Amino acid sequence: MENTVAKKLDSLVKLQSIDSERDELIKMRGALPDEVMDLEDEIAGYQTRVEKQNQELADLEENINNNKVAIKDAEKLIKKYEEQQMNVRNNREYDAITKEVELQQLEIQILEKRIKESYAKIDVKKEEIAETEGILSERGKDLDTKKAELETITQESEADEQKLLKDREKATKQVEDRLLKSYDKVRNNMRNGLAVVSVKRGACGGCFNVVPPQMQAE
Repeated sequence: MENTVAKKLDSLVKLQSIDSERDELIKMRGALPDEVMDLEDEIAGYQTRVEKQNQELADLEENINNNKVAIKDAEKLIKKYEEQQMNVRNNREYDAITKEVELQQLEIQILEKRIKESYAKIDVKKEEIAETEGILSERGKDLDTKKAELETITQESEADEQKLLKDREKATKQVEDRLLKSYDKVRNNMRNGLAVVSVKRGACGGCFNVVPPQMQAE
């Protein structure tokens, strides 16, 4: 009985040792994986912003072109009305045409004002795009640096990690399914990943809580 229990404990201790080594390799990467993901998300956000800003810029330029076309149409109408004025039969017709000319002239003034406002908005929008692209470029450099650091660390530890994964696969075969499930459950719930620890001076080697002598004996 004792021999069987001892073997089970040895198998769990060995498995814990392998998992602890893997945890140390992962710790070597530090916060780099999370930092890479955060930078990728941030860059995606800036790219979306630039796309939106460029679309707004294109819309402003389209508005300017449409307003310029509208001005030409108004100028054609004015020319047409002025030609009609040369053939009016009375003052009433002349005044009516004059009113139409004035309306078109007013429309041109409004359109020119809109064009001027659009050009001003374009200048502001271009500054916004330049600023966003500047930030995007800097974040891109940061991402490249972080990725390079992570790749270096990963390559350095890849062989060790692959060996540990194979060792773990072998070790898990020496542990009963019931015990393995309990081990994985406890390990996943512990911040330090320790599911099997020794008792030192009457205290748990993982959480450092006191373990009663009777529980130790069991």
